[in-house]
Amino acid sequence: MKLVIALAAILTLTSCSTGGISSNSENAYISGDGSAIVLNESERVLAPTLSGKTLSGTNFNPEPGKITVVNVWASWCSPCRAEAPTLEEFAIKNPGIQFVGILTRDNLSSAQSFVKRFGLTYPTLIDDAVISSFRGSLPANAIPTTIVIDAKGRVAARISGQVTVSTMRDVLEKVSGSAISV
Repeated sequence: MKLVIALAAILTLTSCSTGGISSNSENAYISGDGSAIVLNESERVLAPTLSGKTLSGTNFNPEPGKITVVNVWASWCSPCRAEAPTLEEFAIKNPGIQFVGILTRDNLSSAQSFVKRFGLTYPTLIDDAVISSFRGSLPANAIPTTIVIDAKGRVAARISGQVTVSTMRDVLEKVSGSAISV
């Protein structure tokens, strides 16, 4: 009996809360630690095409020649909820940088509620296949993951896990070579 209670306690303490969503893929996500990798110019490879249908029903095509911040998220992900206001603030204060989300392992109504709750103004792609197209560079390895594409269209950086103001600013300043507003 003590073994059963101990096992139940361990499972309770180590499982991720998904807000009532009961999908195996959602429960099996990996949370990052917020670490960032910024590649040297010589190590960067061309990013995959980021285009497709968005959560709002429009088509997204990136503006060439702009730094692009790509955030992989899900509404049930606690770190995603925690970082959403930070990403939105960066998007508003830095209009020269384009922001785009990629929804993963989620349903549309929950994702739309998330966008409304956090007032996200940047588009979110709903094609999970876009995530796998980053293989060969810096693929998304956690939920959330934020990938930065430089102005030449190359994968330049990745933040695995929840972004912070200081990490995001540091990464964007290294990729852009100039000061970033926060």
